[in-house]
Amino acid sequence: MKAGTLRLGMNLWPPFLFAGIRITHIGTDFRAVDVELRERFYNRNYVGCHFGGSLFAMTDPFWMMMVMRNLDRSYTVWDKSAEIEFLRPGRGTVTARFGLTDDMLEDIKANTTGEGSKYLRCFHVDITDADGQSVARVSKTLHIRRKPDTRTRIGG
Repeated sequence: MKAGTLRLGMNLWPPFLFAGIRITHIGTDFRAVDVELRERFYNRNYVGCHFGGSLFAMTDPFWMMMVMRNLDRSYTVWDKSAEIEFLRPGRGTVTARFGLTDDMLEDIKANTTGEGSKYLRCFHVDITDADGQSVARVSKTLHIRRKPDTRTRIGG
């Protein structure tokens, strides 16, 4: 699936659409994704700032998708865990910018060689407001492993 088609489909996906989450950019190589959340009456919390669940949801699938699209089919990639740290009230339009580098991919490949080697790799993204101030920091740990028929045998 092309990046533009995926972006359109995800922007129409009900969990994003009804939360006010919008993907503004997916790089053609799937190494960059920009997501925004505009403040609306239906995505504010009790004290009038962005609902934390919406802030987390705007970051949820992207690291896994980006890594999957940049490794070949010999890898299994799963979300393992996530954590969000709220730094300040989020108001107005907030943005998350994801960037997957060559160094990140090389690190994954280097740590998944050998028989049955799984790798738990943590990725981070900041959610920023219009002034560039971080309102939340999300850490996502992925479970990455070579599929059994593609693993390197050690000692034999």
